[in-house]
Amino acid sequence: MRERVLSLLSEEKGLNRPVSMNERPFVSTFHALGVHIIRENARLLGLNRHFNIYDRSDSRRAIKEAMIQANIDPKKYEPGVFLNKISRAKSDGFAPLAFKNTAKDFMEEMIADVWEKYEAILKKDGALDFDDLLVKTNDLLKVADVREHYNSIWKYIHIDEYQDTNRIQYEIANHLAGKDRNICVVGDADQNIYSWRGATIENILHFEKDYPEAAVITLETNYRSTKPYWRLPMASSKEFHAKEEDSAHRQSDR
Repeated sequence: MRERVLSLLSEEKGLNRPVSMNERPFVSTFHALGVHIIRENARLLGLNRHFNIYDRSDSRRAIKEAMIQANIDPKKYEPGVFLNKISRAKSDGFAPLAFKNTAKDFMEEMIADVWEKYEAILKKDGALDFDDLLVKTNDLLKVADVREHYNSIWKYIHIDEYQDTNRIQYEIANHLAGKDRNICVVGDADQNIYSWRGATIENILHFEKDYPEAAVITLETNYRSTKPYWRLPMASSKEFHAKEEDSAHRQSDR
């Protein structure tokens, strides 16, 4: 995507570009953005600038180790379940202590215990997991100096697939929009497919409430599929129904 954006910018002759094109737009996923911001502010988190990033298998291994430390048998309880619950809690904005204090049952109490030990393992390894890339970024952007720095260099924020953002991503977007509130989001409330991993449809549904000054542009034309593509299924559907009707007529004539 980054290459496509830069290519389009260089090809657009009518664009009012600055004399120098050294200032290029920052294009990334939320997680890559997190890595960038955390590396630039690692000392504030007590991290090495070249911190480790746990992938799914690393996290699963660490969760299994944390379960053993908590005297929970990983053969009796699936480590993946604990990892998923912790991941979802992080996406919803919970910290380990807050989760522990609001645990509703024995299972959540076990998860809270494992989470505490899991965080200790991450700290010992000087590592962050995939969810931490968002959580720690959000924590950093709550610091006025850090937030104002990025507000000064990123004046305009554009987010695609906004319907698939979770609570933490929503907060990051608002921090980056800052006082200028120059934010544009693109999304379709009918295509929310990541609710199972924490995405909340309310982010896009409440956008007009969060930014009442925003203009809403509804795209009702299908620009992705050209006529030859959508004519074929329509023709096939008509042919199918025609055959059904013909078969029904023949059945009634018997």
